[in-house]
Amino acid sequence: MPAEYRPQSWQDLQEALFRDSWSEDIQRYRSPYAYRGLSDHFYQLKTRLMRLGGEYQLLEKHLLRNFRKYGYKASNQGDSFWKWLAVAQHHGLPTRLLDWTYSPYIALHFATANLLKYQTDGVIWGINYRKTNEYLPKALKEIIDEEGASSFTTTMLNRVCSSFNELDHLKIGEKDFVVFLEPPSIDERIVNQFALFSMMTDAEARLDRWLEERSHLYYKIIIPAALKWEIRDKLDQANITERVLFPGLDGLSAWLTRHYSPKSPHYPDGEH
Repeated sequence: MPAEYRPQSWQDLQEALFRDSWSEDIQRYRSPYAYRGLSDHFYQLKTRLMRLGGEYQLLEKHLLRNFRKYGYKASNQGDSFWKWLAVAQHHGLPTRLLDWTYSPYIALHFATANLLKYQTDGVIWGINYRKTNEYLPKALKEIIDEEGASSFTTTMLNRVCSSFNELDHLKIGEKDFVVFLEPPSIDERIVNQFALFSMMTDAEARLDRWLEERSHLYYKIIIPAALKWEIRDKLDQANITERVLFPGLDGLSAWLTRHYSPKSPHYPDGEH
């Protein structure tokens, strides 16, 4: 299957989503991929921090410092930098983290949740987070190997480095690398979304550009606009909805609004 693939049917899509999932060493189907779904295939792998624009890399430390200062009572994450970073991303603060999921169906949800994008092809990114570990510096590789893990917890990462500066100092020369970080299960949303984050060593480093030079680490599934309604209806039947992924009244309202929207919604200009 090519690195960029356009399925023509639901059945075709299943083969693409679960490609390379057979694990010979344990004789089980355990995919090594993390998935990210986007409603528009032209969207790049830009972090929320990047989307701020301007000299966003200079704002990162100020955003996190103030989040920890003003959010301490509500969050109470102790002093772990990486826990605070994960919590900040989870609650919408612009950070250098990107959201991923272990579930291809949850990625499909995010590729088809926006009704305003149903005339546009979507995309699923699949990245082999186990193979990305081959590019980690020695100190981080040792932790992964010792734990027998494929991604980091905040505790594991903290054993080697406790800040962005310390992470950056692990680089060999000018070579950036990517870390996959599994957030603590602080609420149902993280658990239900089967979430994990990717993090580059430099706030300005783009993961998609890093992957361009390492094409064996990823693939893309282009979701044809013509397939989106079928995918959406079948995901709803499988209970992959906002009601589950965003527990609470906000998620319930979002699910009901989308579920009962007509197939070709006509929104007045400027309304979203």
